[in-house]
Amino acid sequence: MRFDLFTLYVLAVGTLLLSTGMTLWERQARPQRRRELGILALGYATLALGCVVAIGRHLLPSVALSAASNFVLVSGYLLILQGVASFSGRHHRTASLALLATLAATWVLAGPSWMIDLWNYVSAVPISLISAATAWEIARSDRLRGLRSRRIAIGIVAVHAAFYATRAFALAPLAALFGADILPVAAKITMYEGVLYSVGLPMALLALVREEAHEQLLNASQTDYLTGVGNRRWFFEQGERLVQKHLARQPVSLLLFDLDHFKTINDRFGHSTGDEVLKLFADVALRSLGPGAIFARVGGEEFAALVPGQNKVTARASGQALSADFCRAVEAGVNGMPVEATVSIGVAELGNGIATLSSAMSAADRALYAAKALGRNRIELAELVDDAR
Repeated sequence: MRFDLFTLYVLAVGTLLLSTGMTLWERQARPQRRRELGILALGYATLALGCVVAIGRHLLPSVALSAASNFVLVSGYLLILQGVASFSGRHHRTASLALLATLAATWVLAGPSWMIDLWNYVSAVPISLISAATAWEIARSDRLRGLRSRRIAIGIVAVHAAFYATRAFALAPLAALFGADILPVAAKITMYEGVLYSVGLPMALLALVREEAHEQLLNASQTDYLTGVGNRRWFFEQGERLVQKHLARQPVSLLLFDLDHFKTINDRFGHSTGDEVLKLFADVALRSLGPGAIFARVGGEEFAALVPGQNKVTARASGQALSADFCRAVEAGVNGMPVEATVSIGVAELGNGIATLSSAMSAADRALYAAKALGRNRIELAELVDDAR
């Protein structure tokens, strides 16, 4: 099926307006990305307006309509760049205004004699540069890193940038070689690619937003709301992976922590202070255990850590150091007042009869119970157990 240039412009306008509507609809469901989606929707609508003006240029050729169409289209691309940059809290307002001012001055200075060359070749340069910058913004965004849709969005914008770079620098030599008849063909190819872009990029960016929201929900389901560390579900999911990865090559130890007399702290100082004590312990533990450990809140005042590369002896030393750091931290003050808080710890080393994470938790829990029975504020090692028993 063949389409004339006018039909392709109408298709582009329709797809851009559809993308605008879908983005605005998504904006209602994603309040955390309300600003970014609003800028993107405005960008798509501006591109649609630029195409409408371009249609008028073909019906009534004039410098003013060509310049206006190019100016509006470039504005639409700049809005899309701004929307993408906003995902990471960045903006390009100064550079955008400078580019638009340069573009307007170029059209004014060129006049009617250069109108065709500006439209066919030079007008593609800012579109290529802005699209390349948009691809770069998506690629370097820390907040979008790890999302599967990110590569699709980068690919779509990068291809668009490459296409317009080719049009800007290769079309003139091709026209000189094959004649002016190649220009209408290039215009149709440009609009075919533009229609694909106007569908592909909005869909990819919407997929990014939805994937990001899904990741946030998943993280929330695996994160303790108070301390910000992993919860019990996350600990067992990540712990099983760590055990399978490390146990065959190096020792892995589990430390189970329980804050002593925590109810007394709540009764004496209030629940807000109790919450601060829990957050303080989590912060101290994360610093003390290091990045290789998996640490989570697995109960009310109970925490667990899985530490690769440490046997029960070195894990015990790590637990003692953590306990000392915690005592010093609470003595320095919580909510403006010194608090007496200690921790009891049970340690179990996987292997030698403790082959699974669940059995290690049971063994460490027995050691923790022994530490409490022996007076609290101490660390006890689990005895060897037989998983088959």
